[in-house]
Amino acid sequence: MADHGKFITRGVRSMFLSTAFFFIANVLVKQVSHLPAMEAVFFRCTIASVLCLIGLRRANASIIGSNHLILALRGIFGTIALFTFFVTLQHIPLATAQTLQYVSPIFSAVLAIVILGEKLGRTQWIFYALAFAGVILIQRVDHRVEPFYVLLGIFSAFCSGVAYNLVRRMSGEEHRLTIVFHFQLIGAIAGTIAILFEWVQPTGCDWLWLLGLGVFSQLGQIYLTDALQREKVAGVAIVIYSGLVYAVVIGWAVFGESQSLLTLAGMLLVVAGVLASVFNSRRLARRVEDVEATAAYKV
Repeated sequence: MADHGKFITRGVRSMFLSTAFFFIANVLVKQVSHLPAMEAVFFRCTIASVLCLIGLRRANASIIGSNHLILALRGIFGTIALFTFFVTLQHIPLATAQTLQYVSPIFSAVLAIVILGEKLGRTQWIFYALAFAGVILIQRVDHRVEPFYVLLGIFSAFCSGVAYNLVRRMSGEEHRLTIVFHFQLIGAIAGTIAILFEWVQPTGCDWLWLLGLGVFSQLGQIYLTDALQREKVAGVAIVIYSGLVYAVVIGWAVFGESQSLLTLAGMLLVVAGVLASVFNSRRLARRVEDVEATAAYKV
C-alpha cells in the first residue's frame, strides 16, 4: 500500500534501492566481460536461486508451483533475455545497453494484445514510435554500437516482454518467489550446460564480481517486489529510469565511455517515449502495473 501524504514513500525508497542494486549487477557484468556471457549467467542464476530457495522456505511457499508449463516458458524466455542482455552489456557502452533494455515495456504492452487479449490506444503507438526513434538515433550516431548488438539488445527486450506477460498470466496463482525461483533455476541449468562446452577460469577479483552479481541481482529483485506491492508503476516510473543517469556517469567514470549530445538525445527519446506511455492514462498504468517496471531488469 502506498504511503499517501509522504513525498518519499517506502515504495519509492524500495525502488531506488532496487534500481541501484540492479545497476551494480550490470556494472559487475561488464567487469567480467572477458568471461563468456553464459558463464556470468551461470553464477548469477545459481547464487540467486539458492538465495531464492531460502526465501521460499521462510515464506513456506510452494517450490514446484502449479502452472508448470507457463513457469517453464517464463524461465526459458527470461534466461534468453538475460543471456542476450549480458552479451550486449559486454560489447557496447553501459548506458546504451541499459537504454535498449528500456524498450522492453513496449514489447510487454504489444505482446499483451496477443497473449492477454488487451488493447492499446492510438496515443500509445505514437509514444512507442518515439522511443524506437531514439534507438535508431543512438545506432546512427554512436559508431561504437554495431547494428548486430542493437538488434540483440532489442531481441533481449522482446524476450523480457514475453516473460513478463507469462508472469501476468500466473498473477494470483503463483507466489512471486516461486516464479522467480523457476527462472533462476532454468538459468542455472542452462548455464551449467554452457560451461561444460565453454569455460574460462575466473581469476583474482573475478570471483568477487561473480558473487556480487548473484547477490545484488537478488537484492534488486527483493526490493523491486516490495516496491510493486506498495506503489503503482506511475508512482515509481521516474525512479526506474533514473538508472540511465547512473549508467551514463559510471560508464564514463569507470569504463571511459563518453557519450555525445546526439547519443544522449537518443537515450532521452527512449525514456521520454516510455514514460509518456506510462503517464498517458491511469487505465494503462493499472493494466501494466507490474510489467512496465519489472521488464527493465531481466529478472
